[in-house]
Order: sequence, then structure tokens, then C-alpha cells
Amino acid sequence: MISSSTPKPALLIVGHGSTVNADSSTPTYDHAWTLRKLNHFSEVHECFWKEEPNFHQCLGQIEAETIYIVPNFISSGYFTEQVIPRELELDGPITRRNDQTFYYCEPVGLHESMTEVLLHRAQEVVTSSGKTVRDPQNTCLFIFGHGTNLNENSTKIIEHQVERIRSRNLYGECQFAYMEEPPLVKDWKTLTNKPEVVAVPFFIADGLHSFIDIPVLLGLTEEGHPLQTQNPHHIEGRNLWYANAIGTEPLIADLILAQIKKFNETHRIS
Repeated sequence: MISSSTPKPALLIVGHGSTVNADSSTPTYDHAWTLRKLNHFSEVHECFWKEEPNFHQCLGQIEAETIYIVPNFISSGYFTEQVIPRELELDGPITRRNDQTFYYCEPVGLHESMTEVLLHRAQEVVTSSGKTVRDPQNTCLFIFGHGTNLNENSTKIIEHQVERIRSRNLYGECQFAYMEEPPLVKDWKTLTNKPEVVAVPFFIADGLHSFIDIPVLLGLTEEGHPLQTQNPHHIEGRNLWYANAIGTEPLIADLILAQIKKFNETHRIS
């Protein structure tokens, strides 16, 4: 990925963070730790919009001449297109400032390999339960998102992934559903008649949405009570496996590297 004849670049992974959910930043820290062990980079840093270390604190710590910046976000939108470039003073994909060059990559969620990560997470949640799906063709795989009219990109990327999974014919059905726009998560029982259901939340972290809000909408728990994580859940004669948020999947670290590789190929950087 990186030429051995040149000094190693640095990596800056950018997350959203949260002032109310301490777990929001955990996946970013986990993936950074994984990538440090690979020794591909001279430095690996994390920074956040809503937590410390913030953008400006991190920039002042990086000594490398070349810095790859990868947003740990599910989709492109306001934060990746406006907030991050503004706060990091980026001119575009490539910014040269003083003695440093910044390469701004696409968010992890946009990489085509996300399909493999989703399928891996879906298989993993079933395997780790000690149970099996009796018939994949009699099973529905749901990809759940937030849904909002503020950023249509977040739904487009989910629907794109669903189409890719459908084309493989691995499950009898693959569907998307959202918390705040149709098709709604709360209507999952009528959206499919399959007796077995696997659901993967398309979120970066196990925060309020994936850990509390969606389980309430699914009927797995009452509002205000934590999710019981034992899978599968037995609901009205059906088995429902509910996975952790996709952003917690360790394979996301591979997507960060894949986005860097894609950036190098696109911009012909050796």
C-alpha cells in the first residue's frame, strides 16, 4: 500500500464522537489500535468533532510530512463534506500546507467492500449464538438505518448495499428499513413473512439508536431498559438475530486501508 522507499505517512481517523454517549468513540479507538499494530504508518491518531482530542489538537501533534485522513463515517454528508474540510482547512482531496501534504479519503462506509463486512457481521451474529439459520432462502436479512430528510446519502448507501446483497441470492430476502422514514423498522413483522430474520444496524457505534431505540421498535425490550443481547430472540413464532452496529466490526480497519488504497489509485500516488 505504501512504498517502502519513502518515509511512512501518518494516519488520522476522524470520528463524530458524542457528549452524551461515551461508547460513540470506541470503534474509532479500536480500529486505530488495530492499525497501529500493523506498522504501516509512522503515526496513527484519532480525533473527534464532539470529543477530545478535537481536530485542532490532533493536527498539532502530527509530525509526518504526509497524512492520510479517513472519516470513520457511514456515508458522505454535512460532516464529511463541510465540517471536516473546514475544521482541518482542507482545500479538496489533496492539500499542501507548510511542509505537510494531506490526503482526504472517502468515508469508510462508501467503500464497495462494505458489502463483505455486512455479510460477515450477519453470519457472525448467527454463529456466535450457537444456533443456525435452518434455511437461508427462508430468512430475511434487514439492514437498519436512521433515515432522515437532512441527508439522503445515508439512505442511498444502505439501499445500494441491499441491492448488492440481493444480487448474490444468499438470503430469501434482503431489505432496508429506517427509524424515521418508510419502510419503518417498527413495521418489520409486516415487511417480511420469513420465519427467520437477521438484522444489522448500519451505524458506526452501539449508541442510543442501535442499543436502545431500534430494539424498542423491534419489540425486543421496553423503552428505558437495556437490550438483552442473547440471540436469537423469539418473537411470535419467529427467530430474530440482532447484531451490533456495523461500525464495531473489526473488519472496518481493513476498510480504512482500502479507502487509502483507493485514494492512491484514483490520484496516482505511489
